[in-house]
Amino acid sequence: MIRAYTFRLYPTVRQAQSLGEMLRDHASLYNGALQERRDAYRHVSKTSVKYGQQSAQLKDIRAFDPERQGRWSFSSQQATLRRLDKAFAAFFRRIKAGEAPGYPRFRNARRFDTVDFPKDGDGCRWESTPHDAQNRVRFQGVGHVKVKQHRPVIGKVKTVSVKREGRRWYVVLTADRAQPEPLPATGAAVGIDMGIASLLTTSGGTHIDNPRHGRKAAKKLEAAQQALARCERRSKRRRKAVERVAALHRKVRRQRLDHAHKTALDLVRDHDVIAHEDLKIRSMSRTPVPKPDPEMPGGFLPNGAAAKAGLNRSIADAGWGVFLAILTAKAEGAGRDVIAVDPRNTSRTCPECGHVAKENRPTQDTFHCQACDHTAHADTVGASNVLRAGLARRQAAPA
Repeated sequence: MIRAYTFRLYPTVRQAQSLGEMLRDHASLYNGALQERRDAYRHVSKTSVKYGQQSAQLKDIRAFDPERQGRWSFSSQQATLRRLDKAFAAFFRRIKAGEAPGYPRFRNARRFDTVDFPKDGDGCRWESTPHDAQNRVRFQGVGHVKVKQHRPVIGKVKTVSVKREGRRWYVVLTADRAQPEPLPATGAAVGIDMGIASLLTTSGGTHIDNPRHGRKAAKKLEAAQQALARCERRSKRRRKAVERVAALHRKVRRQRLDHAHKTALDLVRDHDVIAHEDLKIRSMSRTPVPKPDPEMPGGFLPNGAAAKAGLNRSIADAGWGVFLAILTAKAEGAGRDVIAVDPRNTSRTCPECGHVAKENRPTQDTFHCQACDHTAHADTVGASNVLRAGLARRQAAPA
């Protein structure tokens, strides 16, 4: 089982400068490889350049520019070229699927924030020590950088990445570890209904509040973004304003992650089976299609875009996708079952008689069955139906 660990780096001033130069030079390599692919397709009879061809040129590139390219790890440069290759693979996949293509773009050195090392010991070295001791990680061309390791790394380290967030630096490790012992069985199962008013509601009637971290920080973000808009481009003041906006976004993201981890851990500890809705979040947060006005050329009819934009912000602020990903990972490590079920009509189906009707949910919070007069909270009814569908799917699955 592969698990990721993220630790804060504390480089010296000189090391931070070298790390910045490493990102700059990898961005230059990425952009050069992208330009080569563009030129080959445009000018040489639409010829495609593959990763293997560009990787074979690395030796000559490093010899030609030893100061900027020759000083860094060969394998990390291969990883950067693979990153570009994956971007093109995703581009062609989207074209084939009829989606918006999104052609790979050139990367500004300030926006190129990650360098990957595919193998521990090849251009980098994670020095394993007890987690309460002073740890360091070594990068070729940088040296031994101090690490704040807040938990032990279990298993064999496979890959290492260095990441920049604002003025902070992080090391991201992936470790291959044996399957841990499952948690003791509780004999309990639960269904959860994801929402906005409450982050989730369980089939037992428990409501987990939605902290709405993004909404709480909205005024500060608005003021910071307005201050950014007033700054002159490429000025020192603008650079500080950009860092301020990024810091506020980073705080919201961390708060959201912290809440998701704690909520998922409670569910995993208390239940053997967790059923949830298989939400298509990207489709749910899609912007409405414009409606041309037939009586006014160039005009459009109202399509509810403003209201939908507010709903989309609330969906993004709830962080359903992040929570479900964390829940699935924690359940896998604890030996729990997580089952995704079809969310259609889960809040319109009566759990007592099975009657399905739109009228069963007269308001957002209320469920009132038109057939048997059963009344309950709509989210609790939805969670109960999710649990029932999840248990049925679990029993129907082949052993």
